Amino acid sequence: MADRTFLSWPFLEDRHRDLARSLDIWAASEIAPLENEAHEDEASVDALCATLLQRLAQGGWLRYVVPAAYGGVFEELDVRSLCIIRETLARHSGLADFVFAMQGLGSGTISLFGSDAVKEAYLPAVANGSKVAAFALSEPDAGSDVAAMTTRARPTDDGYQISGTKTWISNGGIADFYTVFARTGEDHGARGISAFIVDAKNPGLTIAERIPVIAPHPLARLEFKDAHVSKDMRLGAEGEGFKAAMSTLDIFRSTVGAASLGFARRALDESLDRTKSRQMFGAPMSDLQLVQAKLADMALNIDASALLIYRAAWVKDTRKIRITREAAMAKLFATETAQTSIDDAVQIFGGLGVRSGHPVEKLYREIRALRIYEGATDVQKVIIARELLKD
Repeated sequence: MADRTFLSWPFLEDRHRDLARSLDIWAASEIAPLENEAHEDEASVDALCATLLQRLAQGGWLRYVVPAAYGGVFEELDVRSLCIIRETLARHSGLADFVFAMQGLGSGTISLFGSDAVKEAYLPAVANGSKVAAFALSEPDAGSDVAAMTTRARPTDDGYQISGTKTWISNGGIADFYTVFARTGEDHGARGISAFIVDAKNPGLTIAERIPVIAPHPLARLEFKDAHVSKDMRLGAEGEGFKAAMSTLDIFRSTVGAASLGFARRALDESLDRTKSRQMFGAPMSDLQLVQAKLADMALNIDASALLIYRAAWVKDTRKIRITREAAMAKLFATETAQTSIDDAVQIFGGLGVRSGHPVEKLYREIRALRIYEGATDVQKVIIARELLKD
């Protein structure tokens, strides 16, 4: 049983406590059993994502990723709720967390910058699971360095023609629409970037490659060749794309830390069960001081991560300000320490820990990417330092 004491912290309200308890009960019956299904090949991963999406929609959990005016729960996105949901889902299933997170990230820019007509056309479908969302920002030479992107959107009389390449795109190949960032101006760096919605059926869009990764998830490389989009599919003003991307990440970066926290809690739970039940040298494994040290480090890092995550989410929800530094700290610390905790869990399990399909083996594969996407650890350090120097 995962630790619940954090729910009493002052960062959270009764509605968050109720959410955590009800989602945990629901996930144990609706999501956890699916973890036993094999999903190593592309087709089975896609099929399981579709099943998870429908279950999350039927359970009403996708309503948390859109505003109330378009079928959501809250008037504005509530970051603490998003973090609780990702932490809870990740503890039960890495793929369920992925599906939920991508619905939020893929539609987040629409919630923040879309026109009323665009919001009405896409957000209710995101909330009910009838449209799969994706966020297309990264390029072969522009990942954490967003300003290096080269994809262009050339203005035409009635819209834009987008040409270029996007890669490492989550939900690539299964999404119904992509939030795409491209240059509309001649300025270098962050200036001159705009955001658009590109439907998956656009004839100028090709899924050039499905990308296999160590923890199977649907990822792809996208090619755009004169993909025409109308002016009303632009999100925000021309040239506001970098602002739109950073504002979206400002909301969802803390939730990456929350997913890591869910993985770390699962690793600790598995380790506690293992060390109390395994006999070594005539006594429970938990009597060994070196094992106790590992368990203590896990618990310490979990609590420290949770404090940083829910501090950042609380500031965003209550102060309504940018949380660039707070989110970077939460994401960096939680992902790095979760990697360490899961590695310790594998060591505690010994040979079982590297057996394919074992819970800690799957955690070991799941956690690694979180130290990279939505800003790698090294980039988070740069962000934190720049915020300190700015002050």
